[in-house]
Amino acid sequence: MRVSLKDVAERAGVSIKTVSNVVNNYQHVTPAMRARVKAAIDELGYRPNLTARNLRKGRTGIIALAVPELGNPYFAELAGAVIDAAAEHDVTVLLDHTRGDREQEVLVSQGFRARVIDGLILSPLELEAEDLRGRDDDVPLVLLGEREYDLPYDHIAIDNVAAARTAVRHLIGRGRTRIAYLGERIDSANQPAHLRLAGWRAELTEAGLPAPDAQVGATGGWDRGDGAEAMARMLDSGVRPDAVFAYNDLVAIGAMRVLHERGLRVPWDVAVVGFDDIAEGRFGAVTLTTISPDKQAIARLAVQSLLNRLEHPEEGPGRELAAAYRLIERESTLGRR
Repeated sequence: MRVSLKDVAERAGVSIKTVSNVVNNYQHVTPAMRARVKAAIDELGYRPNLTARNLRKGRTGIIALAVPELGNPYFAELAGAVIDAAAEHDVTVLLDHTRGDREQEVLVSQGFRARVIDGLILSPLELEAEDLRGRDDDVPLVLLGEREYDLPYDHIAIDNVAAARTAVRHLIGRGRTRIAYLGERIDSANQPAHLRLAGWRAELTEAGLPAPDAQVGATGGWDRGDGAEAMARMLDSGVRPDAVFAYNDLVAIGAMRVLHERGLRVPWDVAVVGFDDIAEGRFGAVTLTTISPDKQAIARLAVQSLLNRLEHPEEGPGRELAAAYRLIERESTLGRR
């Protein structure tokens, strides 16, 4: 026999509306009342009819997450966190991958899946503000990443300049004075790369250390091979840094491989800091010091922001929401303890 909201309300001794508020995860229910209703739900084995609920609201119960690369460990870990956060609200996540291509990002943002999804979380690399100003799709949109758009959409990011400065400050504190940056993109407007470069330069300048262009390594992408190629070119040019701050962990891992092949020891000859705190960096022969964005917080903020926009489409302009980050110190700057 199917258990109804009325059955749960009678068991908990509350109104059907209160049970509905708990089932729909409304925030104004007191913790004591929420616990009471959940105990009745567990006891009776109540399961909400999600299809009926979504039909009443004119929704599908599905949101989309579009990222540049599902093969990139950072985005894979972020996708997992978004799926977990959405599951807490009985929402299914449809994954899409844009390859960091501007045309594909425009296509996704313009709602080509509008009849399938209730909302979109988009992490763009090349999308420009002008691409979104003419957006006529009424599906709610939440933006992730460090590009600055000044548009009426909720935007969740960490402070890339401050995070980069934290990484460089750590290296300076370890006595490093010739600190290179790997990950500049000359052929791209990608803002995170430019913001992290700006943080690198600002921290070195404040410390009175040189920040010459020769210590900046450009990459065609941000994978392991790109980091290896950039590190090799820098060493071949005669530049010999005593530390490297890399755009992300994959670039850092590629750079560390080349340093090993050239007989340079990490961290004694060259210290290395990455960015993203992917699992691979924790299990290499030399574990990687890195900037760790709070992926779970980013995911929770993204899902909650999207659901809030669905419930309250009349709310004001888009909000800038900051997620936390921290520096995790490991062997690539500290050595083995």
